[in-house]
Amino acid sequence: MALQLAHQHKANLIISARRKDKLEQLKTELEQTGIQVKIIVADLSVPEDVELLIKDSIEKQPLYAAILNAGITYFGSHSEMQPSEFQKLLQTNVTSIVRITSQLVNHFEATGKEGGLMVVSSMAALFPVPYQAIYSGTKAFIMNFFNALSFELKNTEFSLTVYAPGGIATEMTQGEKFNDLKGWLMPVEQAAKEGIHALTSRKYNYIPGFMNRAGSRLMKLLPKKFITGQMAKTYRKSLKQSGH
Repeated sequence: MALQLAHQHKANLIISARRKDKLEQLKTELEQTGIQVKIIVADLSVPEDVELLIKDSIEKQPLYAAILNAGITYFGSHSEMQPSEFQKLLQTNVTSIVRITSQLVNHFEATGKEGGLMVVSSMAALFPVPYQAIYSGTKAFIMNFFNALSFELKNTEFSLTVYAPGGIATEMTQGEKFNDLKGWLMPVEQAAKEGIHALTSRKYNYIPGFMNRAGSRLMKLLPKKFITGQMAKTYRKSLKQSGH
């Protein structure tokens, strides 16, 4: 998304992630397009980092839009998930998102300026994924939170967008547990392009990919219990093939 925003929209960017070396590398590449880039090293599972990210994003330069796409998952039997893993996932996928969203909404409500905020949810918010039960729950929370909050906004020039892709070929899905599922993953370039379209078009909810959108409509006609059961079989098979 950062690359496409820089090349196609000439947007000055604030980029944030946990790994400074990755950020520095991306910053160098982005600046070759002639834009300004600021990096903020932050781990959203750490509350202090969340506060730093908020402060450095809205206090030192004008902010037009933000994309909240940090997220982690747990793929496996829920009974084997450790409490520490749950807390980290919850802090990253929910608590940090709510905190950042609340502060940015307050900022745009107070200034009355034009802008937008997009969060990356997932189709798992619509159709729960067994063996990713907590992940599905966090993505459903975020979707409902954004959808409801959008109707509380007083600033008509500011929008909230929920981007709900299916699986994407990223670092998060490179693990061996996803081996049998990788044929379903969307290329990251396409996912980024459609995500930026959702933000700039101020979509309410947006599912990328024609097949994903068609499949979503079809699945709404079937009993959710049946769909969830079929997904359980698929994910269970992938886990078994990886030896888990």
